[in-house]
Amino acid sequence: MPPTAFDWPQLQNGSDIRGVALEGVEGEAVNLTPEVAKILGMAFVHWLAQTLNQSVSELTVAVGRDSRISGPTLMDAVLAGITQMGSQGYNFGLASTPAMFKSTVTDGFNCHGAIMLTASHLPFNRNGLKFFTAQGGLGKADITQILSLAADHPFAVATQPGPVTDHDFIAVYAAELVDQIRAAVHHPDHYQQPLQGLHIVVDAGNGAGGFYAEQVLQPLGADITGSQFLDPDGTFPNHIPNPENKTAMAAICQAVTAQQADFGIIFDTDVDRAAAVDHLGQDLNRNRLIALIAAVVLREHPGSAIVTDSITSDGLTQFIESELGGVHHRFKRGYKNVINESMRLNQAGQESWLAIETSGHGAMKENYFLDDGAYLISKLLVELAKSKMAGQNITDLIANLKEPQESEEYRIKIQAEDFKACGTAVISQLEAFAAQQPGWEIVPNNYEGLRIACTAPAEQGWFLLRLSLHDPVLPLNVESNVSGGVGSIVAKLTPFLQTLDDLTLPSGLGDA
Repeated sequence: MPPTAFDWPQLQNGSDIRGVALEGVEGEAVNLTPEVAKILGMAFVHWLAQTLNQSVSELTVAVGRDSRISGPTLMDAVLAGITQMGSQGYNFGLASTPAMFKSTVTDGFNCHGAIMLTASHLPFNRNGLKFFTAQGGLGKADITQILSLAADHPFAVATQPGPVTDHDFIAVYAAELVDQIRAAVHHPDHYQQPLQGLHIVVDAGNGAGGFYAEQVLQPLGADITGSQFLDPDGTFPNHIPNPENKTAMAAICQAVTAQQADFGIIFDTDVDRAAAVDHLGQDLNRNRLIALIAAVVLREHPGSAIVTDSITSDGLTQFIESELGGVHHRFKRGYKNVINESMRLNQAGQESWLAIETSGHGAMKENYFLDDGAYLISKLLVELAKSKMAGQNITDLIANLKEPQESEEYRIKIQAEDFKACGTAVISQLEAFAAQQPGWEIVPNNYEGLRIACTAPAEQGWFLLRLSLHDPVLPLNVESNVSGGVGSIVAKLTPFLQTLDDLTLPSGLGDA
């Protein structure tokens, strides 16, 4: 059992639970043990019974995992906790985060709850739990409550443990994507194989996304030659499974170029994020990915709002609003923030069908507002097939997207003990400083930090200073549409930052 004084709240990371599951990394003590995982399984079942007002013995809870080394052991422990409470457990084995949610709404399963064991793109020694009901992923308050229940254990153990049943649910999930793509393309000559004649390379980074190549693309007729790192391996020997990682993106771009493929796909570890590569080996990531899926969505739902996080480019706003006739609603960082804001807009009467973060978390109203990398890519594959039939390239959709010439992110460390108060004070002081600078204008309707438009000829860009959601860091994003513009903006900003206490400036700022 965990010690009486075990710090359960330390495991909370926003709307997830995250912890250190394996020894071997200096300075990181294991705090997500099998015993802790078992208690968390019991706490979720207890919370679920209270929330749904049902008996524990009536509940069915599905559990899946990504490819992490600690996954099988922790999964057995979670299932033990679920079944010891008297609930039925479904063992899905290797799965994706979106698939785990789908198990709560798919006929024949309709699980009362689901748990995914993953720590997304974090190092191999970490792991975590994500929880779902048919209403979607649990929020921060729910996680706090589950951890509080875990701290108050022991729970009442059933006299008769519930059963565990194995299911290959990822095959069910993949088959649904196959059917959706077939119906959406509706190819006049080969309906069953609408991707016939297309060469598509997948990079799963040894995470949980390898199924997409063999269980989605191949049945649709695609040539997947050159796909790489499809086998699950929790040591991640080739690169971090993360579309935002430069090494990872370089690997898929190189693979597409080497294979002379039509398209490339890269997933993160648990497949809730994705990015793509065009036929020239150029990444379709960040602003380009948002623009591409926005073009698809706004054709289907003209005039609707596209909700993004705070660091998207001015060129993306211009593209969404001037080229596509939509509304660009730039909100806060954090995929849950973006999704919740899109849902709020719909409730307030502003139609919004897409919520997407620069990191690749994309959620669509038509898909339960689930951040599902495989679903997002499947929407793009429909466009890829239609473009081929029309003798065009999918990137023709974003031909008029204006991209910044320079873009940088700096992470300013906060040394103060109360880092949130310090960060908030820095942003407040910056607001006063920026108001005095010629050519700098505070951007209105900004929901996070401070965004400044820099209109001087040598700058022609913007910067955003915000407080990190969880860490003692002030991320600074700077973009410019002219060569040397980032340097000009940083040169004006750095002397101000150097006057402030409790900040450690990174290379590139402190040197300016």
